Amino acid sequence: MSNIASTRPTLAESLWPGADTRMKGVALAVIGSLALWASAKLQVPFYPVPMTMQTFVVLVIGMAFGWRLGAATVLLYLAEGAMGLPVFANTPERGIGLAYMMGPTGGYLLGFVAGAAAVGRLGRLGWDRHIASTLAAMVLGTAIIFGFGTLWLGSLIGWDKPVLDLALWPFLPAAVFKIALAALLLPLVWRRLGRR
Repeated sequence: MSNIASTRPTLAESLWPGADTRMKGVALAVIGSLALWASAKLQVPFYPVPMTMQTFVVLVIGMAFGWRLGAATVLLYLAEGAMGLPVFANTPERGIGLAYMMGPTGGYLLGFVAGAAAVGRLGRLGWDRHIASTLAAMVLGTAIIFGFGTLWLGSLIGWDKPVLDLALWPFLPAAVFKIALAALLLPLVWRRLGRR
């Protein structure tokens, strides 16, 4: 069986069938970039560090939109930030553009693109229809994001520093919550869609 034959419609295609594909893609990318902007500002007190919902939104967008549109949506969001819009977590009202992106969180931002693309490909294969496969996809996507973030931070501050204590361990409890939430949410939406 070829790869093309094994792909399935994404959740976005199933929720919004028909319409002009290009216009729909542009609209979804803009909506997705706004969701990423909002999720960067939404901070939840979570021990040991506050968390944003960004990795959750990145991976849900990737899985729901597919790898191309998911990655394009994240790239649009990053372009908004590069232009100086205050779309990132803890950026001032006028934003700081590329300077922010080259700082400690730059690796996570790059990881957003790779993570969205990876889970988007799995979404095209139907991994978002069941809890176990969605859970596996979200773990993979989160690992990709954390991998980029950890490598970037280590390169930036030096590997003689406690990089894992700064870039990974504090974020794992929140990651578990967000992975579980996505693993419940996406299959639930598919089930409801199937009942229509």
